Amino acid sequence: MFVVMSVNASEAEINAVKSHIIEEGLQPHDSRGEERLLIALVGEVGPRRDVLMSRLSALPGVESVTPISRPFKLTSREFHPADTVVQVGEVAIGDGSIAVMAGPCSVESREQLMETAEAVAEAGASILRGGAFKPRTSPYSFQGLGVEALRYLAEAGEATGLPVVTEVMDPSQVEVVNRYADILQIGTRNMQNYSLLTAVGRIEKPVMLKRGYGATIEEWLMAAEYIVSSGNPNVILCERGIRTFETYTRNTLDLAAIPLLHHLTHLPVVVDPSHATGKRWLVKPMALAGAAAGADGVMVEVHPRPDEALSDGEQSLTLEQFRDLMQTLRPIHEQVRGQGRDPVPAGTALGVGGGRH
Repeated sequence: MFVVMSVNASEAEINAVKSHIIEEGLQPHDSRGEERLLIALVGEVGPRRDVLMSRLSALPGVESVTPISRPFKLTSREFHPADTVVQVGEVAIGDGSIAVMAGPCSVESREQLMETAEAVAEAGASILRGGAFKPRTSPYSFQGLGVEALRYLAEAGEATGLPVVTEVMDPSQVEVVNRYADILQIGTRNMQNYSLLTAVGRIEKPVMLKRGYGATIEEWLMAAEYIVSSGNPNVILCERGIRTFETYTRNTLDLAAIPLLHHLTHLPVVVDPSHATGKRWLVKPMALAGAAAGADGVMVEVHPRPDEALSDGEQSLTLEQFRDLMQTLRPIHEQVRGQGRDPVPAGTALGVGGGRH
């Protein structure tokens, strides 16, 4: 549930409400709108919901107390109606523009990364991506260069002016990745690594949370809730495809998740057609489809010589293919950005789960 404070509520009244929430064993979280302050109650309310709502409603300065109808609270649009805009240097994600994250799956060498970074920057990319620590299905596959790759990424980012996003795999890596990267990525295999989610929730830099390949949208948003409730509101959701019975593509890109998430949450949403399709020639049409569906950004893998790549070469665009994608992507986005997001009629069923909390 969340408490709506009156327009003229004093700081003393606001602090009294927060103190009462803490005394109940819950945590208060603020969301400041243009006129009013909303205070969310985070924690297990259980059967005392009605009594607690009555007590809070009687406190001075409280305008109303409203139950949140879904299990995710701080990430819900009910609590935070306005879109969250994640600022990364001069790049804004979620402000109506489209951010493009591009670079190699794995940083293989300084030369390979610099060549790619300069090419994607020249073509109009917003953010440089590259893997330093790589979770691979086989223990015999290339696992990344680690801290050496982080140094190369920081150098390439500084040389091109592009912010850097790279994956962190373990809580013990958060400090070092945070030192070099501008966005910390949580990969699909770690979406429900709750100790890692809590750890990145304690830093100030943005976090990009990829959807687990077998996760529902609600499970994904509950994972984001771990990060936000730990203190970091700058979360970007990345739809990277889910595992279905289809075998012709690596995964199945859930395009319907984009407008659905825009209704359920205030967090920005990007798509990763490289991991979704696993096929180079499918990346462009699915990137365009993601933009047409309203994605706030697109993440693609790019390599100067994909056939020689140490990981995911079959789904990596060549430098020329990336330039071609950029020439088409932004016009598609410009066509749809002015149309706005269609409102969902009140009472529309949106899926299972989400009882009154």
